[in-house]
Amino acid sequence: MAETINMPKLGFDMAEGTLVRWVKKVGETINKGEVLAEIETDKATVEVESPASGVVRKLMVDEGAVVPVSSPIALVGTADEKIEEPAKQMPESIPQKTELAAPVAVPIPVTQPARLSQTESIHAISPLARRMAAEKQLDLSTVKGTGPGGRIVRRDIEAIFSSQPSGMTGRMVSPIPTPAFSTVNLSDQTLPLTKLRAAIGRRMAEAKATIPHFYVTHEYKMDALLDVRKQFNNLLPEDEKLSINDFIIKAVGLNLRQFPNLNASLNANMVLHHGQINVGVAVSVEGGLLTIVCRDADKKPLRQIAAEIKAMAVRVRAGKVKPEDIEGSTFSISNMGMHDVENFAAIINPPEAAILAVGSAREVPVVDGSTVKPGWRMKATIAVDHRISDGVEAAKFMQGLAVYLEAPLVLVL
Repeated sequence: MAETINMPKLGFDMAEGTLVRWVKKVGETINKGEVLAEIETDKATVEVESPASGVVRKLMVDEGAVVPVSSPIALVGTADEKIEEPAKQMPESIPQKTELAAPVAVPIPVTQPARLSQTESIHAISPLARRMAAEKQLDLSTVKGTGPGGRIVRRDIEAIFSSQPSGMTGRMVSPIPTPAFSTVNLSDQTLPLTKLRAAIGRRMAEAKATIPHFYVTHEYKMDALLDVRKQFNNLLPEDEKLSINDFIIKAVGLNLRQFPNLNASLNANMVLHHGQINVGVAVSVEGGLLTIVCRDADKKPLRQIAAEIKAMAVRVRAGKVKPEDIEGSTFSISNMGMHDVENFAAIINPPEAAILAVGSAREVPVVDGSTVKPGWRMKATIAVDHRISDGVEAAKFMQGLAVYLEAPLVLVL
């Protein structure tokens, strides 16, 4: 029997997605787990895998169409079976100030997005194309888009650099820093928010407005962890070396076993204690942040955590995200240690109960008895939903985290 493939829902606040590209065509064979299409959400470009093996019998939406979540987009079945097409749904359009007309009881095809004007088209750039251009220092104003509505997509960037191996097509951004004194007058520029930045702004504004945050900061002794990490990395190949964040993920996973209230979500007047400990890790991408998810972080060895985080980060930055990469976190970590940040506070990622903000490990003067000597210290701040937990529990969580971070051999026992 033919299987209907629907637009996936990636995150509790996702309402629709844009079908960017069909990877498979009608009549082609596809195996379960193979990529069928690429969709673009507010957060990322995501690969949609086929849940079944067979032949692609029908593609139900065109490239560039905006499709509501759970709406059918394709049919996969056997080559000769009779196909009954499921009813199509009207895609949700961008809210307008005028009222929408009442729906009619006749089949309505999925509409194409309107073609952008010449002025607007310079901003019609997919997140992946924007990241690729930034990495190669390519000025996008010189690139002609071939996607829907003149949108600049991945193949446009790839075509430029594949046609000229030197990668010097188009005007490149100069790496020379701005001089200290300049007579150049810069004009004001008004730029639209990217989908990702708009989504981040919307969610964070809602989180701050509806979740009563409170914060607890703790300073950790990092000398032992840095020493153990160095010893481990001396034994590992370059592409498998452990980061400080890998140790923190493991420590958080183990510590959360003792604090189910912080591995939780609020649903009306009920608190859901999650059975799995899935630690979300904020990753910087062009124009914002995405959270990738280390599932069962309390059960995995450090080496596996490191490998999975590296692989997911590569997929995110290359625009090859899988739904499971960014769905299902129960607690989040935002680590800005690599940016020489002493301390900061993060906004809770709803519907989670807490988020841990991690600063840099710094060598500072520390008091040891009657002497002052150098030592490595790291500050971290937990933000907690006061509807679910309180300051005492948060403080105990931070103290419990010290057991793992300051005696890191327990993370491998």
